[in-house]
Formats: sequence, structure tokens, C-alpha cells
Amino acid sequence: MVYDFVAGETLLIDKPLTWTSFDVVKKVRNILRVKKIGHAGTLDPLASGLLILCTGKFTKRIDEIQAQEKEYTGTITLGQTTPSYDLETEVTDSGDISHLTEEAIKAAAARFVGTIEQVPPLYSAVMIDGKRAYTLARKGESAEIKPRSITIKAFDIEAIEGAVLQFKVICSKGTYIRSLAHDLGQELGCGAHLSKLVRTRIGEYQLKDALTIEDIQQIRNTQLAADGSNS
Repeated sequence: MVYDFVAGETLLIDKPLTWTSFDVVKKVRNILRVKKIGHAGTLDPLASGLLILCTGKFTKRIDEIQAQEKEYTGTITLGQTTPSYDLETEVTDSGDISHLTEEAIKAAAARFVGTIEQVPPLYSAVMIDGKRAYTLARKGESAEIKPRSITIKAFDIEAIEGAVLQFKVICSKGTYIRSLAHDLGQELGCGAHLSKLVRTRIGEYQLKDALTIEDIQQIRNTQLAADGSNS
């Protein structure tokens, strides 16, 4: 396959764990030597999976791609809460889960399906008075974040192993899975945090079709070799 990254391409990337979405953009920009490049939908550093990059004139598609339905899998750990709602921060509170049944957990998850109001985490990129919420959070400051309307199409608890739930979520743009994990813990009365997250789909784009950073480097090397042989 011949790529024209300067003119425009849509790249499906399997984002590595601990990388920020901007880390991926910066790395791919440096590999491909293209100036016009952006990503369609941020993934937190502690999340992995599908990140879509657009180059050249295809950057016009970013808003359209971002607006599409998302699918995630991962794990939620019950009985432990963290300020960031995930593993970025340490566990600060614990709750009893001994009374919880599989039926109760699945019933609680089902109550989040539909159009709901969700408050994003304070540890997020939401703007508050011109500042990112996470900037305030990391300084130990508090702030009020307004709820937003989102749609959860599916919230399936696929397995339960002790305190750890394996789940799949299908949701609209703007959904924070960390908030969903936290809110489930509140609903169950024991607290919870997101302990693993993988984005598996954006619209029709699938993680199984994504490239690694190493794949992008190999594509670039192949193109440079081909250009050299044709010169």
C-alpha cells in the first residue's frame, strides 16, 4: 500500500500504555516528517488501544471521527477509590464489598444505560476558568465541574473475579469511563476505580486494524528505500 501522508491519510494507531495522545502525535510527526497532523479523541496515559491520527487534508475529518460512537473494554476494581478515579493516584478510601452479588452489580451497571448526566473527573482536561482541571487537581485545589449529557448504549459486566469486574462499554462522545467506574462504585455503596482501559472501536474503525509505532517506522523506512531506488 502506498501512503501519501502529506496530502492526507487516516492512521489507526494502537496507543502504548503510559503514552499521552500528544506523545503519539509528536512521535508519528517526527517519523513521517509531516507538519499537519492531529488526533481524533484523546486517550488517557493509563489507557491503551485505538487512537486515530489524521494527516494533511484529512485533518478536516477529525471532528467527524471524534463524534462517532466509542467502544471500550477494561477492568473496574470495587472497594477502592482514588482521587483521579484510576491508577494515576493512590487509593485513598476503601469500602466493604462482601455483601455484593453478581446480580446486584449487573443491575447497578444497567442503571447507567441510556442518556445520563455525568460529571467529568477533576483529573481531566476539562477547562475551568481558563485552566485545565487536572492542573488544579494536581495542586490540591478543588473546583466545580458541571455535568454533561452523555449516552451509554451498553455497560456489560462480562466477568467478576473477586473485587475486579471485566466490562465492555459502548458510549457517545464525551463519556469518561473513569467517571462511570467511580459512579458505579457510588451506586453500589463501596467505591470503585478504573484499573484498566482499552479503546477497541471508534465508529467503524477497529483496534484490530491498528498499527503500532514500530509499524509506522517500518512503513516510513520502506517508502524512503523505494524513493531512493527510484531516484
